[in-house]
Amino acid sequence: MKVAVFGSTGFIGSYLIDALISRNYEPCVLTRPGSESRLHHAKACTIISGDVDDRTAVRETIRKSDAVIYNVGILREIPSRNITFQKLHFDAAKRCMETAVECGTPRFILMSANGARPDGTPYQKTKYMAEQFLATTNLQWTVFRPSVVFGDPRGKMEFATQLRNQIVNPPLPMPLFHEGLIPFRAGRFKLSPVHVANVAEAFVRALDDASTIGKILPLGGPDNLDWRSILLAIAHAVNKEKLAIPAPVWAVRLVANIFDRYEWFPVTADQISMLVEGNTCDATETMSMLQIDPIPFNSDTLAYLND
Repeated sequence: MKVAVFGSTGFIGSYLIDALISRNYEPCVLTRPGSESRLHHAKACTIISGDVDDRTAVRETIRKSDAVIYNVGILREIPSRNITFQKLHFDAAKRCMETAVECGTPRFILMSANGARPDGTPYQKTKYMAEQFLATTNLQWTVFRPSVVFGDPRGKMEFATQLRNQIVNPPLPMPLFHEGLIPFRAGRFKLSPVHVANVAEAFVRALDDASTIGKILPLGGPDNLDWRSILLAIAHAVNKEKLAIPAPVWAVRLVANIFDRYEWFPVTADQISMLVEGNTCDATETMSMLQIDPIPFNSDTLAYLND
């Protein structure tokens, strides 16, 4: 089976290519000119050079494929470089869905996000919009909604590595964010970190699993962990003793609202808001359906942070 993959050169994309090839699928990937060197197992892939806003290149990637995986996503916008949630999460995804219909490619798997909803941040809204459009097509679709994804970044951006670099390694106490002025429940919002290998395996196993068609499936790890526990696990993995103190999230939002227009600033106000609202899910049924053993988030599975 030939599988068209959009978003193959990033963090999750490299694991998707691994999982596809290990199961004898043939990836046909769209890569931006000059990005071919970032592709894992390039010799085993059919490579189409182009961009997701190029309908001709999109069609060439899909036309001889049996299925499509859309894994394109960004965590922040850079409007000056025409990198926006609307363009990549919805417009390009819609273009790929329409092209799959035109080409008669029946199967479509979409990478969405836990927390996607119509009244959320622009990130969450555009993920939700793509889900809704996909459901209106006659494609045999599946949507996956992962929580935060961790694992060896292979030189890419990754959740735990960012926290190590920005919070654990600096010689400052770790911030336990909280809403309001009084630090009740500081750092107690929870996430469900899911290992990137589990995410990639879910996508690939779903390709020929009819029970996943027409479903929106959560992807999360075996444990819902609070922010404090996550930071302590990362600190333990890199052999650091760290003090953690309450930090009012309004102060971080205030600074982010001023500076998040600049690429060098590490976080946006919306990212802070999504973080403290929590990001948990119960993926027990998903993992059982696809016969995947969930990888926990702990100092052993975070050993890559010492590299």
